[in-house]
Amino acid sequence: MRKILIIAAALIAAAPALAQTDKAEPQASIPFVNHGGVRDFDVVDNDTLYIEDQHRHWYRAELMGYCPDLGFARAIGFETRGPDTLDRFSTLIVRGQRCPVKSLVESGPPPKKAKKHS
Repeated sequence: MRKILIIAAALIAAAPALAQTDKAEPQASIPFVNHGGVRDFDVVDNDTLYIEDQHRHWYRAELMGYCPDLGFARAIGFETRGPDTLDRFSTLIVRGQRCPVKSLVESGPPPKKAKKHS
């Protein structure tokens, strides 16, 4: 019984520290994603992209994992499963492959890409 009390006291003492380290960014959503809500997108790598909405606001989307053809995509689709709103519960369709979204947060524009020297 004493061990349980000691463990409970340790967990209670650690709770404020755990709460302070969890500084998750607020999740965003883009309405009317399949009806003109998205203006543009810019791929960073195979699991991150920036999406611009019709009001020229940018969002950074992190995917659940590697999306193999994302870097080569000229177009992407959105599966929203309910309202026509892109959010962290949505899925990107890239060349027929489903790539689930892990997080969607408001952002500045995508970083500038380095120029290639020939």
